[in-house]
Amino acid sequence: MERVLTNLRLVTLSSETSADNNGYQIIEDGMVGITNGKIMFVGSASDSPLACHNDLHGHPDVIDCGNALVTPGLIDCHTHLIFAGNRANEFEQRLNGMPYEEIAKRGGGIISTVQATREATEDELYQLALKRLDGLKRDGVTTIEIKSGYGLTLDDELKMLRVALRIGDMPDIKVSTTLLAAHAVPPEYKNRADDYIDYVCQHIIPAAVEQGLADYVDVFCEGIGFSTQQCQRVFETAKGYGLGIKGHTEQLSNLGGSALAARMGATSVDHIEHLDHDGVAALAANNTVATLLPGAYYFLRETQRPPIEHLRKFQVPMAISTDFNPGTSPIASLRTMMNMACTFFRLTPEECLRGVTCNAAQALGLEASRGKISVGMEADLALWDIDTPAELSYRLGVPDLIARIVDGEIFYAK
Repeated sequence: MERVLTNLRLVTLSSETSADNNGYQIIEDGMVGITNGKIMFVGSASDSPLACHNDLHGHPDVIDCGNALVTPGLIDCHTHLIFAGNRANEFEQRLNGMPYEEIAKRGGGIISTVQATREATEDELYQLALKRLDGLKRDGVTTIEIKSGYGLTLDDELKMLRVALRIGDMPDIKVSTTLLAAHAVPPEYKNRADDYIDYVCQHIIPAAVEQGLADYVDVFCEGIGFSTQQCQRVFETAKGYGLGIKGHTEQLSNLGGSALAARMGATSVDHIEHLDHDGVAALAANNTVATLLPGAYYFLRETQRPPIEHLRKFQVPMAISTDFNPGTSPIASLRTMMNMACTFFRLTPEECLRGVTCNAAQALGLEASRGKISVGMEADLALWDIDTPAELSYRLGVPDLIARIVDGEIFYAK
């Protein structure tokens, strides 16, 4: 093995449940062996073939991790990391009593972000995104999903996706890209949503595929976004080009977008505060992940919670993500989302940890390679200076991260 990590307390998440350690299945005095960026051994040091043969002495890269708690690298499976400008002024205006409709009439809202993003160069968008990404890395994130959706033209949507792939070229982060051209109706298509959907399906999706820029296609299925019929057209086009699908659904109302997306093979549906019983059943029947976005719930001061008990009853996997964006969740901290999910939605700390590891991996179609610590998985790990896994959801602002490991390479926290 190229690298051996010793003196660990391993939280593998390799099984769904366990009666031991409150379900976390902690392996004390653990060891991880890594070759070619993959995990080749995981378990107790006493069970290691290296230890049994006294082969650790003189090994070229044995790292004593000082009894650190080790989890899979965290996964932020829903972000809008790439954009220009900010909407702090609108935040202040709303708190001073100005309705959102008035803000929008004055050129605010998503259109202000679209305008700023269109005007920005790729290099400018890249530099802005790196600063936001640093906050997620400090929380132990090793994989991030990045959406487009603030360009709303062919050139600008592709520009955003190119920036996302450029971020993915960095050695210490992995990126999944999602085309979200069906995010809003752009100004030049005002009152012509069907025509814009034609443009997305006939021009933007094919170009993104031709240039290899997108893994998924997403839609905003909502009264202020797109209808289920329009979203279905986008999904059908995406699937025809071999792309995965996912949806922003049931955030503000119940249009049935989650059930539609699930029946069409979506890996996840996200927000889902207004998801009903039939929608939950559709997710369960189609193995679709329910991604919770507590940052938007908090920032918008929502009162309608996602149907957590129904999701539990139907054993629908729940992921948790930041939804980092300029308008409704400008919070670059996945651990803060874990705390919010516990506080607002009453998830357990174990559910939250699964929500940012194995379930988040499933939301991105990566469950076979990331999100757990087991043989054959990619060696993406997070090392923590904490006593129990529950501390990841409990405490905010304390720099508990020791290091992130991405494909077996170690990146120490700054």
